[in-house]
Amino acid sequence: MAANPSFDIVSKVDRQEVDNALHQAEKELGTRFDFRDTGASIAWAGEEGVTVQASTEDRAKAALDVFKEKLVKRNISLKSLDAGEPKSSGKIYKIDCKIIQGIDQEKAKAISKKIRDEGPKGVQAQIQGDQLRVTGKKKDDLQEVIALLKGGDFDVALQFTNYR
Repeated sequence: MAANPSFDIVSKVDRQEVDNALHQAEKELGTRFDFRDTGASIAWAGEEGVTVQASTEDRAKAALDVFKEKLVKRNISLKSLDAGEPKSSGKIYKIDCKIIQGIDQEKAKAISKKIRDEGPKGVQAQIQGDQLRVTGKKKDDLQEVIALLKGGDFDVALQFTNYR
């Protein structure tokens, strides 16, 4: 007899898609009339960070909105983007953003608790590093759990993988 059916709950972002969105936003900032002479730019800052900068706070926020729009068009959840507040350094305003990968322990515990409390009986969730593995006796129970989690809001983009 095969093992019980299972699936994994992960929060991963395709870096190539984020890179494509960043380049599209960069191109749009260079061509749009309202960003002319504002010094608006967007660039990678390290491995998982993005920096948006402009000469005024409003233009920096508008440039961030352009980047968010490009992320949405590429099917990347905005829950995966942690944008800070605009900071002034001299004549330039910067917004530091972080791309969130993985599910932290606190949110994993909240997801596990929701499955335990509201999910079907006989379904178990195990925290494995930055992801969760959900196992159950029937595939129908696992589909119920997926529907339950899609309806919940955990402030993290969830994907369901390795459904077997």
